[in-house]
Amino acid sequence: MEKQCYVYILAKARNSTFYVGMTSDLQKRIWEHKNSVADGFTKKYDVKNLVYYEIFNDPENAILREKRLKKWNRTWKMRVIEEMNPDWKDLYEEICK
Repeated sequence: MEKQCYVYILAKARNSTFYVGMTSDLQKRIWEHKNSVADGFTKKYDVKNLVYYEIFNDPENAILREKRLKKWNRTWKMRVIEEMNPDWKDLYEEICK
């Protein structure tokens, strides 16, 4: 059985800066973003709120989805976020339960 993978979108605030990523451990990876563990885009621009995620059972499909989302324009990304999370809540606490 393959390990689950996650594609996620972080936002600085509603309609603000976005970051799209992929990981096999969503809780740990979001904690790393929130605590600025590594230098990079999310640390530089203070992008820390988990506003969207998808679960995949196949890493190849997760990678393909991440690449597609990264190419999407801002309007499309906002639409997919609002379909899952219309209030743009930080979903981190939800995934920690």
